[in-house]
Formats: sequence, structure tokens, C-alpha cells
Amino acid sequence: IQIANSIGAVPIAVTRTSAKKSALLDAGADYVVASQEEDLEARLKEIAREGVRVVLDAVGGPIFTRLTATMSRGGMLLEYGGLSPEPTPFPLFEVLAKTLTLRGYLVHEITGDPARLEAAKRFILDGLAAGALKPVIARTFPFDKIVEAHRFLESGEQFGKVVVTV
Repeated sequence: IQIANSIGAVPIAVTRTSAKKSALLDAGADYVVASQEEDLEARLKEIAREGVRVVLDAVGGPIFTRLTATMSRGGMLLEYGGLSPEPTPFPLFEVLAKTLTLRGYLVHEITGDPARLEAAKRFILDGLAAGALKPVIARTFPFDKIVEAHRFLESGEQFGKVVVTV
């Protein structure tokens, strides 16, 4: 959300329920859609009438086709996770009709390339210095509570990062 705001994008957060809606709005999301409580496609089409241009998805699974259905012609979806235990269907006709780009992303493509890593560091450091980027810490655990930290992370209750101190 902070990165989207810092580059002038309109951040739309999609979450399963409205439990984190106020936190997402407070964090700078322009819109929040609760996918288990609202019609995701209808709501995104209402917000982005021309379609969503860029989608960042960490979940995959059945929501994948619903997300591509809301995308604009020439849009790009970056998949950076696979949190859903269900298969992720390939939306062939949406991809063809809208000439979508579907791309996998792993952080190693940046950390393994010195020039890209330096550019990423500069972007983050500049954003921190300008106040556009501010770390959001959900909770901090000492290393000897790593199991508790992992259980908290798995609960999905956190908003922000879980930090383990050594």
C-alpha cells in the first residue's frame, strides 16, 4: 500500500473479511474489498471501471480467475505466493482476450542481481527518508519464542510484519 501510494497508484486491498478493513484504510488503501463478503468482480469493476491494471497476488487458488476477470486490457498480474491450498486455474480466455501478462515473482531475481538490488535499496531508503515508507510491525518475539511467532503468523491475525529478535 505504501509503495503504491508513493508512486501515485491507487491501492485497492483485497482481504477475505472486513476484520482488517479499518487497518487497511488507515494504512493508506483507497479501497478495501472483502472477498468473502462482497462480489469481488462487481466491486473491483465498480472501483476501476476501465479494469485493474496491475494486480499483486500472494494467494493464487480460485481467486486467480476472479482477479483476471477484473483486469484491464494489457494488464499485468504478479503472483508472488501460493497461500491457497487449492489449485490455481489458468484463465486462458481472459488472458487471450485482454492480452494479459501473468508473471511469477521471487525476491531472488532482485537479490541475485547487484544492479537491481542497489536500485531496490535506494528506492526503499529514499522512501524511508522521505517518510513515504514506514515499517508496520505487528508483533515482536524473542528467538526462543519462534514457535509462538510462527503460530501467530499462521493465524492470519497480524497486520504488518512479525519480527523475531536474536
